[in-house]
Parts: sequence; structure tokens; C-alpha cells
Amino acid sequence: MSSAVRGGTRWRRFAVVMVPSVAATAAIGVAMAQGALAASFSVSGQSFKVTTDKLDGEGFVQYGSLAKGNDLKGNPTLHPVAVSGFKKATISNMCQSVVTPDVPVFGSVSLMLKAGTDAANPVVAENLYLDVADLDADAEFSNIDIGVAAGQAKKGPGIQKGTEANPFGFAQQADRAVLTNVKQRAWATSAGTFKLNGLSLRLHKGVKECY
Repeated sequence: MSSAVRGGTRWRRFAVVMVPSVAATAAIGVAMAQGALAASFSVSGQSFKVTTDKLDGEGFVQYGSLAKGNDLKGNPTLHPVAVSGFKKATISNMCQSVVTPDVPVFGSVSLMLKAGTDAANPVVAENLYLDVADLDADAEFSNIDIGVAAGQAKKGPGIQKGTEANPFGFAQQADRAVLTNVKQRAWATSAGTFKLNGLSLRLHKGVKECY
């Protein structure tokens, strides 16, 4: 069975994000471009924007959770998110951006990351978890099960360890999830391995975002 959903989609339903935070990627991006590394990223106290032409994921699960972090002053924060997990995913033409405001002397500074722009060499991730606040995309799910308990979902990689997720809460799962024309805002992501083919990382003065 295949189920398709089109149009604007809120985080409670079909939210997906697919890239690490640019702050962490700036430090290890070259190594990740050359080989697959374990990765776990968040932008402290900030959300970041992401676009991609296509995310094709195998072994999908989605459930509600809280993303924990700290704001720019070090105060703890909690953000409601939809966590999407994939056993394996390929991501085409990925763009990620984060804007840091009020930098002394410079004002706002934007960091933009691009990868997988060559259709023959997309971004590849395994055991990928994505914490998303909102999403717009076209989505298609194969053999989807809606209304399972998060802790009993078996098609995806399971509930991410160490996160604020209710194992008895609402979840959905599918053999495969394909999202196209994705625009999203996220707080964090992590992966067992993450390979950024064709990595490009740039700093810009002022506000410059993927969308």
C-alpha cells in the first residue's frame, strides 16, 4: 500500500529534517565530505532552515518529543518537535542555513551549507534522527502504519536513546518515505553515519538563508 500527502504539513504530521547543525559541521565538515562519520548536532538556542529537492528514506518512524538545549546565555530550553527516524536515507541538493544575530562589529552573520548538489552523489545517512518544528513538502509513504505506540514501532530505527520521548505516545511508521520540494525549520539532528558529498560551507555578513 502507498499513501501520498501533498501541501503544507505541520510538525505533528509529517515533519522531516535531514542535516546537521552548521555550527558543528563547520568544525568537521571536510572530514565528513571525505568519509562517513558518526554525527550528532544541534544549534544551541537556535533553529535552522533546510531545503532539499528530495529525501528518500528506508525504514521510517515518526513520533513526538522535546528537543533539549541551551539558549545563547546558557539557560536550558525545551522545544516540542516531531522526530523522524530513518534506517537509511539519501538526500539530494541539500541546503542548510543558520543566522546568528547581534555579532559584535558585524551584526547578523549567516552560515550556509550545501551538499549533494550532484544528482549522482547525494548525501547519505544511516540511523538518522531529525527534530523538526515545521515543514512544507510533498510526501509519499509506502506500507504506512498510523497510530502505533512509539516504543512498538519496528520499521524504523526505534526511539532515539537519551531523548524526551513517550514510548507509549502516538507514532507512525512506514517501509519507505519519500519527500520532495522540502522546506523546514529544525532544532537538531543526529546520525550513526553521515556523509556530505560535495560539501560547500560559506559565511555571509547579514541575513542569507536557504528560503
